[in-house]
Amino acid sequence: MIGLISATAAGAAARDRLAAAWPDRTRVYEGPVGDAVRSAFAECERLVCFLATGAVVRLVAPLLDDKRTDPGVVCVDEGGRFAVSLVGGHGGGANELARAVGEVLGAEPVVTTASDAVALAGLDTLGLPVEGDVAGVSRALLDGEPVALRTEVAWPLPPLPVGAEGAYGIRVTDRAVEPSAREVVLRPPSLVVGVGASRGAPVDEVLALVGSALREAGLSAASVAELATVDAKAEEPGIVGAARRLGVPLVTYPADVLAGVEVPNPSDAPLAAVGTPSVAEAAALARGGELLVPKRKSAAVPAMATCAVVRRPGRGRLAVVGLGPGARDLVTPRARAELRRASVLVGLDQYVDQIRDLLRPGTRVLESGLGAEEERARTAVEEARRGQAVALIGSGDAGVYAMASPALAEAGDDIDVVGVPGVTAALAAGAILGAPLGHDHVSISLSDLHTPWEVIERRVRAAAQADLVVTFYNPRSRGRDWQLPKALAILAEHRGPTTPVGVVRNASRADESSRLSTLAALDPASVDMMTVVTVGNTATREIAGRMVTPRGYRWQEDPATRRSPAGSSRASGSGTSDSEQPEETL
Repeated sequence: MIGLISATAAGAAARDRLAAAWPDRTRVYEGPVGDAVRSAFAECERLVCFLATGAVVRLVAPLLDDKRTDPGVVCVDEGGRFAVSLVGGHGGGANELARAVGEVLGAEPVVTTASDAVALAGLDTLGLPVEGDVAGVSRALLDGEPVALRTEVAWPLPPLPVGAEGAYGIRVTDRAVEPSAREVVLRPPSLVVGVGASRGAPVDEVLALVGSALREAGLSAASVAELATVDAKAEEPGIVGAARRLGVPLVTYPADVLAGVEVPNPSDAPLAAVGTPSVAEAAALARGGELLVPKRKSAAVPAMATCAVVRRPGRGRLAVVGLGPGARDLVTPRARAELRRASVLVGLDQYVDQIRDLLRPGTRVLESGLGAEEERARTAVEEARRGQAVALIGSGDAGVYAMASPALAEAGDDIDVVGVPGVTAALAAGAILGAPLGHDHVSISLSDLHTPWEVIERRVRAAAQADLVVTFYNPRSRGRDWQLPKALAILAEHRGPTTPVGVVRNASRADESSRLSTLAALDPASVDMMTVVTVGNTATREIAGRMVTPRGYRWQEDPATRRSPAGSSRASGSGTSDSEQPEETL
């Protein structure tokens, strides 16, 4: 919960805007400011104070205890111009909160945390338990001193400016080791503990067994990701309580699924009791991994619990990111976040150049030139399979005429894949032209590098017969100068010579240009591969210099009501529309 505190009418107005935007996440504290801050500090995970920073410093200073548990505090000035991360930037989430408050209120987030200021991933913000000299290693990273990364367990991390050697170190391990001087230990959630138990097994017996198994194997409890068991034991109090006290989820599997898992120590007892020859080992191994601790029984007499421990390697992550048509302000916030998260970036060299400044220090960039789409797709998937966090970029929307399809054709279920949509060339060009895509429309690439012309022509004829607005991608190049005239001729068989045609080159970029023509007047020689050509349907009109395809509302058909105010509203909401993007051979 986020506590909101204000002292003046102006502060209360901004406070109420934030409360309205986040009704389920916020709580307004009324009354004397001092009392309100003290109550919110004790009851909330984060605070937003619409007060002067000096006043908030004096109010919260006596309340501060431990940066690992104190709530994050953000201050917003009376004018709503700045959202200042004051306390708990990383641990308390104040840096993230300041940015979120800024988005809602139109305020400038002020973050002074050193790592955030230089776009360096904070070691205490990676979502992993961290031990050791966090301040010293972070300072070394900031100062550019050599820091060695020792990865004992492969795990996808954000980019860090690290190497193989250095006086400072970062170790990624699930083993129960103490950090050495000038070292930080990151503990990934790589361990799965499979548990079986007789009915009524005490929670202390289950916990003692798990603890001894980890301890004797030299493994850290901080790396336990989950407890796993059979469905029949999903409500067994001892197992449920052990998971709760360890602070991890309990995952269960049907008996027939566990029966199909090959284990080294099957037994007739669980087969008779719950329908599978193994519970602890099979549950731990159900999603693969390396068996580190085979099945063992608890020390009680009679033993009422069994457990096994498996190391499950970190799954690599592939984000397929659309960068939009070229303008920086059309790169979505989600795309920016994925670029900052990725430790490996794969992309066409000219696209990499567009966003290089958005990357965090330490990002490994793998770039190549035109015509290497399949190579880039394979490279991105291979890096993800090595346990890396990878971003594969494309212009527009990477899922349309671009990198998502070849990458996903290579990827299996052994990596996590995330698609990040982008603003497409068709949408960017449509916005420049007016509203040419106001009704049903289709996008067709005229490049026959990947699709036989016979197939392309069949699709153009179908679009012409269906009276669809058509957006042509890759319309004409020096080596392909006849396809666009042929496509326009096919459309002309079904729509008139005055049909509006919009031509946009380099949509949203600095050298953007656009013009309206007609189906009869358009000169194909004026079009190149950087151009998107949009041909209207039989209803498309040029209105006030803009290309408009009517949505088809009934009131628009009646001249007497055509100029009715929008508020008279016989119009219904249109559905969402898919978007397209040029293929990467541009």
